[in-house]
Amino acid sequence: MVNSVAEADREDGELKLLVPVHDVPGPELSIVIPALNEELTIGQFVEWCQEGLRCAKVRGEILIIDSSSDRTTEVALSKGARVLKAPKRGLGRAYIDAIPFIRGNYIVMGDADCTYDFRDLKPFLESFRSGYEYVMGSRFRGYIEPGSMPSLHRYFGTPVTTWLLNVLYASRFSDIHCGMRGITRDALCRMDLQSQSWEYASEMVLKSVHMGLKTAEVPVRFYRDSEGRLSHHKRSGWFSPWQAGWINLRAMLVNGVDFFVLKPGLILLGLGLLLTLPLAGGPVTVGPITFSLHWMLAGLALTIFGLQSFCFGCIAQVLYDYSGQSTKRWLSVFRYSRSMVCSGLAFLAGLAFIAPLVIEYWKLSFRLPQEALFRLSHLAVIGLLLISAAFINYAFTLLLHATALYVKPKSPASH
Repeated sequence: MVNSVAEADREDGELKLLVPVHDVPGPELSIVIPALNEELTIGQFVEWCQEGLRCAKVRGEILIIDSSSDRTTEVALSKGARVLKAPKRGLGRAYIDAIPFIRGNYIVMGDADCTYDFRDLKPFLESFRSGYEYVMGSRFRGYIEPGSMPSLHRYFGTPVTTWLLNVLYASRFSDIHCGMRGITRDALCRMDLQSQSWEYASEMVLKSVHMGLKTAEVPVRFYRDSEGRLSHHKRSGWFSPWQAGWINLRAMLVNGVDFFVLKPGLILLGLGLLLTLPLAGGPVTVGPITFSLHWMLAGLALTIFGLQSFCFGCIAQVLYDYSGQSTKRWLSVFRYSRSMVCSGLAFLAGLAFIAPLVIEYWKLSFRLPQEALFRLSHLAVIGLLLISAAFINYAFTLLLHATALYVKPKSPASH
């Protein structure tokens, strides 16, 4: 298909951009689609995209990131799409590779298998022009053709993971795994995608929340695979959907680590202090239960776990910080000089609480009679708590300020 390719082709390392003869200059909208051996559907898909662009009355380009070994490239070029030839290295990596070659201000992503209806692009364009930066498609608010989605995914997997994300982030998505979605080019560049495979979808959703992107959701139509075509999961075997689900869950946990450690840390910290501080003067009986030294040691452990978890959550928020507000807040709370002085005072106070037990132990020839243990051990546990908290706060303060120094907010101005 040499005659269907213009002279504007260019190579960039392992990537090669092929441009059709009748290319579209200055597109406002870019349809960016990874493809792997989609010879059967790619021609119809490009025609659907062109119809969608005409109906939406927008100048647009179709960019196929192709890692195929069949005739996908030739067919796409003959239909008028740009093709970025790239090595096969994952769905998420395909989008990362495509960013320097995207010309439109707005981007619509999806699949090249004609399961998503790209003939209806108007809702995406209207949302972009209304100021939305991230436009999520929703099959549940649109149409799902019978047989197009496995029952396990439709009635369990997708609803449960969508509900979980909405609970974690107070978002209102109805279909976080929808493959058809839109984003502005500026937001995609700032998002700094890292995922190499299927988990890019979860990373995008989570980062859109972290970034505070103005988000809309539009209905989309979802169809069954074309006759004779096998989905990529079916091509890869029965384990592929489970693997995709696992790596998507990993992306949700990694990109949402602050939720899983900061708030639980505060709960553990509060519970630990509740078990520890009231017992400083000795055992306390509440009804049939006597809270004594063993309860106090359990409270000490919970307090240390909770404080560490809270500190990890603060660091995570700084790493995720796109606006600079979280960094500013935690640096204000944990000012270097004040935090170091507090750590030093807590350490000295801890030593003061432990000292009587150590002195008694030394006086009694390194033995502790039961009465001495009863009198002094509760205060010593408080001392251990203060020393542990002092060290954790000291280390956390250093790490927080170092992280803030080297991790800059991902603001629009930085791109």
